Amino acid sequence: MRLLLAEDDAMIGESVQRGLRQDGFAVDWVRDGREAELALAERVHDLVLLDLGLPRKEGLDVLRAMRRRGDNRPVLIVTARDALADRVAGLDAGADDYVLKPFELSELAARIRALSRRQAGRAAPIVSYGSIELDPAAHEVRVRGESVTLSAREFALLEALLARPGAVLSRAQLEEKLYGWNEEVDSNAVEVHLHALRRKLPPDTIRNVRGVGWTIAREVPSR
Repeated sequence: MRLLLAEDDAMIGESVQRGLRQDGFAVDWVRDGREAELALAERVHDLVLLDLGLPRKEGLDVLRAMRRRGDNRPVLIVTARDALADRVAGLDAGADDYVLKPFELSELAARIRALSRRQAGRAAPIVSYGSIELDPAAHEVRVRGESVTLSAREFALLEALLARPGAVLSRAQLEEKLYGWNEEVDSNAVEVHLHALRRKLPPDTIRNVRGVGWTIAREVPSR
């Protein structure tokens, strides 16, 4: 999952970006409201972590503008403003959740996963597909009940494909899920990770649509 972090405090921004990347998320960090709007226009992020007290444009104004233009991506407000009026204003402006600083990164990651489930219309914390079970919180994958060791990139690829069974995702779309800004991406990186991932899963789980991309079939393979 790729996140946009809008935070003007350098210490908090660096800590959150580093911690969430270690937890398997791709995280792009901007430091003011104008930069946040430019990043949002790219439409590559799945969820937004939004501070309210941003320079150049307030976080609430960024949020209101998102909702006015029909952008329904989940927004988690992360702020030190703890007054009831601020929490009510943020939620009424269209935020999906609200967390106060200081916070534990484990709680922040759990709230991100919860919002992702809600966005996908899924209540269960485990993603199941045939004999495959993917646990985003524990970063574990089981096939027929047996644990399968995946690299962070392989896990992110499988999670992205399982999020949209039946959809064909191109190399560019998969790169957007795996890598943030300023991360070097080899031209064949996605293919290398997919090759390794497919060897660890049941046959025909991931299919190549020549010239288009890769998909996990909407129907679970019979074998």
